[in-house]
Amino acid sequence: MGVIRVSKKHKKRLAILLVILVGVGITVALALTAFNENMLYFFSPTQILAGEAPQNRVIRVGGLVSNGSVKRATDSLKINFDVNDHVNTVAVQYTGILPDLFREGQGIVAIGKMQPDGSFLADEVLAKHDENYMPPEVADALKEAKNKE
Repeated sequence: MGVIRVSKKHKKRLAILLVILVGVGITVALALTAFNENMLYFFSPTQILAGEAPQNRVIRVGGLVSNGSVKRATDSLKINFDVNDHVNTVAVQYTGILPDLFREGQGIVAIGKMQPDGSFLADEVLAKHDENYMPPEVADALKEAKNKE
């Protein structure tokens, strides 16, 4: 049996190829990590009460604003309201100016974090833009919740 000899030229090409593969691998890993950290997952009130929502991550919560639940502070822009999916309800706290289309019985999506007490602290509240539109996630969650009744 003979020994296979590899020339210096082939060793150099192999080394360059390995460096490129490692570089591409690191780049892909960093991109996927950044993408996953910036992903905003949607949860319905039923999913939140089932414990499916993470505690220390920004998420979206959607549903209908419960009738009679909107409570505005008199001395600040703090607003408390409930969001429901016809089955379960989650309390939402928000400080700021709500969209003009925000009202009770309307579909909304709130972006923020779950609090240890089970309430949701919203950084942003989005309301539907006309009478016929509802965010697809909210519509799907409401249909699913109605089917479970």
